[in-house]
Amino acid sequence: MQYLPIFTNLKGKAVLLVGGGHVALRKARTLLSAGAVLTVVSHQFEAEFYDWQQQQQARLIQGDFDDSQLPGHWLVLAATDDDAVNAAVHQAATARQIWANTVDDQEKCEFIFPSIIDRSPILVAISSGGTAPVLARRLREKLETLLPQHLGPLAELVGRFRGKVQQKLQGFAERRQFWEKVFNSNIVSLVQTQQLDAAETELAQSLSEHQTSKGEVYVVGAGPGDPELLTLKALQLMQQADVVVYDYLVSEPIMQLVRRDAELICVGKKAGAHSVAQEHTNQLLIDLALAGKKVCRLKGGDPFIFGRGAEEIEVLLPHQIPFQVVPGITAAAGCAAYAGIPLTHRDYAQAVQFVTGHCQKDGKEPDWHSLSRPNQTLVIYMGLMKSAHIQAQLLAAGRAATTPVAILENGTRPEQRVITGTLAQLADLIEQQQVQSPALLVIGEVVALQSKLAWYGKQPTAAVFAQPLASLA
Repeated sequence: MQYLPIFTNLKGKAVLLVGGGHVALRKARTLLSAGAVLTVVSHQFEAEFYDWQQQQQARLIQGDFDDSQLPGHWLVLAATDDDAVNAAVHQAATARQIWANTVDDQEKCEFIFPSIIDRSPILVAISSGGTAPVLARRLREKLETLLPQHLGPLAELVGRFRGKVQQKLQGFAERRQFWEKVFNSNIVSLVQTQQLDAAETELAQSLSEHQTSKGEVYVVGAGPGDPELLTLKALQLMQQADVVVYDYLVSEPIMQLVRRDAELICVGKKAGAHSVAQEHTNQLLIDLALAGKKVCRLKGGDPFIFGRGAEEIEVLLPHQIPFQVVPGITAAAGCAAYAGIPLTHRDYAQAVQFVTGHCQKDGKEPDWHSLSRPNQTLVIYMGLMKSAHIQAQLLAAGRAATTPVAILENGTRPEQRVITGTLAQLADLIEQQQVQSPALLVIGEVVALQSKLAWYGKQPTAAVFAQPLASLA
């Protein structure tokens, strides 16, 4: 992060602007709209500067910049067409530890002006760190069309009630849940249609009738790793949760989308490493929910496909804890698609089976003869450690040694690796290539199509929610 985005209160604070041309005029308008007390130094001024001087909104100094003009100012802006003057302003300001901005000279900026979307008191600022200001402005124009004008009046309304809510509702989590309920209610529609008195009445009634919310558990599938494969509902609940209980398989880019102030608890399991016992995870969900927390149980892939989601929900039932289940793209579907492997194909496979490489607790083996049938695709989760055993059993059950196989490591992620070979080579490939979890094994005739259908990483991909830049104009 090159610049820390902050919002500064300039009301009543002295700001020095060096320059009186068109560029300086734009900066002056922004500063005055923020309530700054403006002093402008220049040999010539645009007409609007004189109007501000008459209105006592700005003080004009006609002449050269001198460092004796700096004391007492919070910010300094250099906006002349003379690089030497701008450099002198920046040097003098930084020597006095006054934050300086030099127009069109990123190296001489301690702060920069973002593109601003104004829905006061709601403000949205967009910055490219000074590298692409035109792009930032185009993004602002796009967002202007997405953010409704009633955001400002809505923020003013809830601002008037903030103190009342703090008095009645003691905990931060409960207050946040109250406001989320408000923003999902008819109050927003009333503000949008300019029925402000009715909206205020309904908000007051909602506060008077508010009751402490019960805890709830959201069992959410995070998909195989690419954050753009998240469902909209998954993202919404990740943003609403007070606590996020997550697994190791949830990728870091997805964790970055969780609410910033949510409590994060990792209960991941890794083969050969210390793992959180499932019983402990179950009890954790119960305790958090009974404490009134909104808990997002975030799982890689889909919670009902080798995700133990059903087990965790079952323990909630005796306590009458409300829950929701949000399916996710399971690893088999997501990773195979990103590898260019269709799980079914009318010429190669008319069926697909998902199995786990972990044996049942009683050691009972799966039906290897059923898994070894030709013209079906076998996807094995958590099969790395048992790969030699899996290979031997499938061969013994009659699967051809030449059956194509693929090992999909970190599927759908930028570091995705696809290793192909035959069933006879499976265990050796895993050892030779030092494959690490998370990884899937795909066995079947459809793997032969991988070399033709592979696409991920070989060509530019468009973000799901993105639009061509031309549409931002």
